[in-house]
Amino acid sequence: MIRADASSQIGTGHVMRCLALAQALQASDFAVTFLMMGATSPLEERLATNDIRIKYALAKPGSFEDAKQTIHLTQQLQAEWIIVDGYQFGAQYQKILKQAGLKVLFFDDYGHVQHYCADIVLNQNLGANPDWYRHRESYTQLLLGCSYTLLRKEFWSWRGWQREILPVAKKILVTLGGSDPDNVTLKAIHALQQIKNTELDILVVVGGTNPHYVQLQEAVQTMTLNLRLVKNVANMPELMAWADLAIAAGGSTNWELAFMGLPTVVITLADNQRDIAQKLDQLGVVINLGWHLDVTEGAIAQAVSHLLQNSQQQQAMSQKAQQLIDGKGSQRVVKAMQRLTFP
Repeated sequence: MIRADASSQIGTGHVMRCLALAQALQASDFAVTFLMMGATSPLEERLATNDIRIKYALAKPGSFEDAKQTIHLTQQLQAEWIIVDGYQFGAQYQKILKQAGLKVLFFDDYGHVQHYCADIVLNQNLGANPDWYRHRESYTQLLLGCSYTLLRKEFWSWRGWQREILPVAKKILVTLGGSDPDNVTLKAIHALQQIKNTELDILVVVGGTNPHYVQLQEAVQTMTLNLRLVKNVANMPELMAWADLAIAAGGSTNWELAFMGLPTVVITLADNQRDIAQKLDQLGVVINLGWHLDVTEGAIAQAVSHLLQNSQQQQAMSQKAQQLIDGKGSQRVVKAMQRLTFP
């Protein structure tokens, strides 16, 4: 059982990384059910396409009632594991699940819980710090760092693929999260219009929960750019392989972009993205422009224009990125779960 939510406010990142783990679990003959507060039709279709059942939570996320419903459904389905992902789930939530005799895997990004009693705490981020989890049970295992980065099934066949850096870059992928509530996508489009390069080929991808799709469609029609706008795609590896560089948010998409060796200009859209974007920038994997409200269209245009013309920098970014993510993280997490399931 996977307990995670998605909405236009919190985005789809929690559910999408859980989907990556779900696919790896299915490949090892586990059956998977999602328990969610609600889901958009595209997200429901995405899960259904992967033979994943959906149940709907009724109580306030993270509450005692939520935990009890989660336990009831997990036991009803005779599931052995409950996977929990979301900042609304705290120490007490974990404790209630463990007291019910369930095995618990708990996603964490920055040590936001006072005490951890899950069987496994998974933090797939660069710079995940064991000190954040000093207050944990003796049996709690830590899976920390990029060797546990989860990639969805569509990326698995791209392991070992090498990017060719062209002398002249012109294909740009814009992907700013599943929901993008502040419509930073529109800011990025306006920024690209400032670049005086008629050969640019731009693909803008928006998620199924993006509330600004109609506005973006209208804006695109008034622009002279060679730009395509697509929604809720399922072939991101192919699009990342097609592109020469990307403009992206600072979330879990960064791991996919790094795996594909795509040089990326990052704009952070949420607080939990800041640290990751800064660390990736320090390693030379991305160019981090910082917080979206502080980033001007001119700054985006300048960063992209410079990177387009600098194939050496693109080459260095691509190589460092692919060294960071090997694409086997999902399988490592499943093996850790199997060791506890079949000791």
